[in-house]
Amino acid sequence: MTEVFRTAGVIGAGAWGTALAEVCGRAGLKTTLWAREPEVRESIAATGENGLFLPGVQLSPDLTVTGDLETLAACDMVLAVPPAQFLRPTLAAFAPHVREGLPVLLCAKGIEQGSLKLMTEVMQELLPQARPAVLSGPSFAGEVARGLPTAVTLACEDAELGKALAAAIASPAFRPYLADDMIGAEAGGAVKNVLAIACGVVEGLQLGRSAHAALITRGFAEMVRLAVAKGAKAETLAGLCGLGDLVLTCSSPQSRNMSVGLALGSGRSLEQALSGKLSVAEGVATAPAVRALAASLGVQMPICEAMAAVLAGEITLNKAIDGLLSRPLKSER
Repeated sequence: MTEVFRTAGVIGAGAWGTALAEVCGRAGLKTTLWAREPEVRESIAATGENGLFLPGVQLSPDLTVTGDLETLAACDMVLAVPPAQFLRPTLAAFAPHVREGLPVLLCAKGIEQGSLKLMTEVMQELLPQARPAVLSGPSFAGEVARGLPTAVTLACEDAELGKALAAAIASPAFRPYLADDMIGAEAGGAVKNVLAIACGVVEGLQLGRSAHAALITRGFAEMVRLAVAKGAKAETLAGLCGLGDLVLTCSSPQSRNMSVGLALGSGRSLEQALSGKLSVAEGVATAPAVRALAASLGVQMPICEAMAAVLAGEITLNKAIDGLLSRPLKSER
């Protein structure tokens, strides 16, 4: 029998978490949004807007906002949307309230530093009693929150649960496509953030559209190699959670990660590029984890490795570019 979801909890009231709370509300779910920041809770209560992370978007008056994770314990499903490097402490705090079989839809895109774990691996460690799924794909929070058409990948190894979750959050403007490859969905979302910084650098240095296209294409090959080495299916990365997300994030300064690269390519330091940004550019923290994970798996990812070295201050942008352009010629695959 197909599960029916009537209530949803969203952990994390950044721009993406707030947008997904709106998605759940539009789909007819009674939705509770957990916000860590008191000023976010106060802003939503007073103005109906998340003035800190998603200003200018009027939220549903039916949205409930809380600062108590225990409030989400009774929800039929939970969407976990904290930044990747903060997922572990957030899930650890939520763990005492998680019942057996609770569906948890992971919406963060990244690889944990230190452990080099994907988000599903972090969740398995902290919430073994819950049932995981992954939501990933080309989606800007502001557009999703405003109800503009969006298609994403919803990956879940349990086919029936995946169908039920997709039906629960779908609406005419938000279309989840099903997959059973959670590793592929996660790897695509993590690596594309690093590549988006690199694409921003190309734009900032005015290296041209040809270089931009080449970087996206060769970056996609790196993404696939890492995902397959982790156990994913190559075809998963050809979909929304891989190629689709890569194209969006690498093609618009609206992307937080690409905007960081633009600043670097324009001559600013990393500190200057990040200054004043409230929302997290996941690629900055994910780059060293991608480099370390690739090394541990014996996977060559020269673009991501170069970007990680630049962000760590190990090499300059010019040396990174020279290094990439002087690599031995090889067959394309």
